[in-house]
Amino acid sequence: MHLKETHIVPENMPSTRLQEYGVGVFQRISTKSALKKAIKKKCVFVNGAIALTATIITGGEIIEYHYTLEKRNTTRLILKLDVIYEDEYLAVINKPAGILVSGNGFKTVANALSQNLNISAAIDAVSPQPVHRLDYATTGLLLVGKTSSVITDLNQLFEYKNIVKEYFAVTIGKMETEGTIILDINDKFAKSSYKVIETIASGRFSVLNLVKLRPHTGRRHQLRKHLLAIENPILGDATYFLEGLQLKGKGLYLHASSLRFQHPITNKEINIESDLPKKFLKLFSLYDHLK
Repeated sequence: MHLKETHIVPENMPSTRLQEYGVGVFQRISTKSALKKAIKKKCVFVNGAIALTATIITGGEIIEYHYTLEKRNTTRLILKLDVIYEDEYLAVINKPAGILVSGNGFKTVANALSQNLNISAAIDAVSPQPVHRLDYATTGLLLVGKTSSVITDLNQLFEYKNIVKEYFAVTIGKMETEGTIILDINDKFAKSSYKVIETIASGRFSVLNLVKLRPHTGRRHQLRKHLLAIENPILGDATYFLEGLQLKGKGLYLHASSLRFQHPITNKEINIESDLPKKFLKLFSLYDHLK
């Protein structure tokens, strides 16, 4: 079945590209990446013409999104998620290791959100959606939007770097007490900072460190690549490692431990922290490092 959603742009809008304006105006397109895909597939029209990401919106335009209603898969994913925080507009879950956040696969965090979160009573409620990514092997805090407008707002907070994320990792090899790594990733500026919390001797790896990390930019695999670049790779990393220093079978020792941002609806500061996985605590004796 072929359907469409229509949006009329208010008059006298400041000129802006469709790629920026169109995020969240349709129920079925609530993220920038989803909008780009819809435009690329020639499913978005402005005043009857096929739209481009660079199409300029000035006010008064009629924007249409044409889509096909696909037959639903009746198979239901059963996956219990650890919900750390939830309100009518957003939620934070503790992502387990070994699962994709989203994608074409059946077993993803995105596919399990509806069964773990309450239905929002907001007028623009949509199916809950993650608003950022964590790697398949990474554990920790994942931010989820529950309404179209809040998903748009959270995406903008990420875009303008107004969400502070911190991680903990176990790294291999002697390190400076703290430092900053600035190294382009895929020809784009990337910056990370770190602080060593505790160091222990290791028979196999010589030295292991419990390190607090903060990515100041959001490049793919940024922390993993940056730590490898200074020759202190993350323990258990099967992709970014030094020859002879690979730990197999224990998973990646990288955990998204905290999120701090201003709630887009209440304007209150949200500061959420997550305890380290047990495998971290088996290595290190320091239990108050999150303070």
